[in-house]
Amino acid sequence: MDIQQFEDKGLAQYAYAIYSEKAHEIIVIDPARDIRPYLEYAKAVNAKITGVIETHPHADFVSGHLELHRVTGATLYCSKRTGAAYPHVTFDEGMRMMLGDIVLKALNTPGHSPDSISVVLIYGGEPRAVFTGDTLFVGDCGRPDLREHTGNVTADRNVLAKQMYHSLREKLMVLEDDVLVYPGHGAGTLCGKSLGDADSSTIGVEKVSNWSLQPLSEPEFVTALLAQQPFVPKYFPYDVGINREGAPDLQPSLDKVKITAAIAEENITVIDTRPQSLFKQGHLIHAINLQNGGKFETWLGSIVAPGESYCLLAENETELWEVIRKTAKIGYEPYIKAAAVYTNNGRETMAPLPLEDFRVHPERYTIVDVRMTSEASDEKIFNDAIAIPLDQLRERISEIPSDKPVVVHCAGGYRSAAGSSIVAGALKNKVQVYDLGEAVKQFVQ
Repeated sequence: MDIQQFEDKGLAQYAYAIYSEKAHEIIVIDPARDIRPYLEYAKAVNAKITGVIETHPHADFVSGHLELHRVTGATLYCSKRTGAAYPHVTFDEGMRMMLGDIVLKALNTPGHSPDSISVVLIYGGEPRAVFTGDTLFVGDCGRPDLREHTGNVTADRNVLAKQMYHSLREKLMVLEDDVLVYPGHGAGTLCGKSLGDADSSTIGVEKVSNWSLQPLSEPEFVTALLAQQPFVPKYFPYDVGINREGAPDLQPSLDKVKITAAIAEENITVIDTRPQSLFKQGHLIHAINLQNGGKFETWLGSIVAPGESYCLLAENETELWEVIRKTAKIGYEPYIKAAAVYTNNGRETMAPLPLEDFRVHPERYTIVDVRMTSEASDEKIFNDAIAIPLDQLRERISEIPSDKPVVVHCAGGYRSAAGSSIVAGALKNKVQVYDLGEAVKQFVQ
């Protein structure tokens, strides 16, 4: 028996392949959009992928389960509550499947979503591991506020929080302490709020160290779980819908993206993924500087709404295809009107902030804080800053006055590059806009 973990660092997402040497068969759990790693693993161990289990319809990424079915003939499994539109076999409480001498048993564990399941791996007659999806993480549990308005079954966050309380205690904590915990996400995901850095754990360790498994009353747990959850990106409900239907095959979808020699300046959103230093030297009017970094996918799906057409720019061809593939991880590749390598045709520039003047006379500037609400409330950097989270900035630009130069900041520079470009595109004809960038660290107490 072998358990292989696959990590998508950008989305802090884990998928798994369970291999039975006896049967030469593999079951994949929660695959990412790109199915090549699972096919390569199967080829390496000379085995066939015979099943794919979806622990729930994911909100933060598009799953490759339907393409795996098409390519390998694997049976797709999910809870009946998912209401899946793709061909599938239901896999709910008490149901078991055999994988050679391995038994996989389903547990209904609602809380993150009404249709969440966990999968217990039994080997040699004993539970050895549990794949917990977005129910139990290392150091945390899944957030309960993503299914109030989407999915086959919707549920109020308070109802799901109560269900999470019971799922953790009545389904997972009753497992033996040495049972391995394989979660659906690691630190950095927006599907939880305080995950640990480890990529796996045990039930016993989590009982000691995970706040959500401590001896709390149900009301205490619900209050703690609902407090200060991260923001919900615009694309989350959209991805739930895609995953219930099943996504189109990846490569044919990528082949439809229109690659052009240049992007014309026109009335359409332009996502410029180049480093901020290059962007500030020259860019297209109204372009948004969303740099190709570790969280590109999340911020693309937070700034751009599902269905909104946009153009994509990159520094070179390699970077261009990298960001195109990243858009596909959240199902945004159909909305790329055109994609191109930047050709130095942008007339817009952004001047550097006169840092010493700002340091001495911050009152001469309008300061905009684009960090998340919880960040801004926990640690104020500038007392008079206007707090508008980056994911809301385009919709709330009218709240920024234009009687003084505007300085945009975040916690480290990545978000302020995007935020200042959004503000500049909207207000530059009225007022000078600056990006505080990494210099914000000089002002943190």
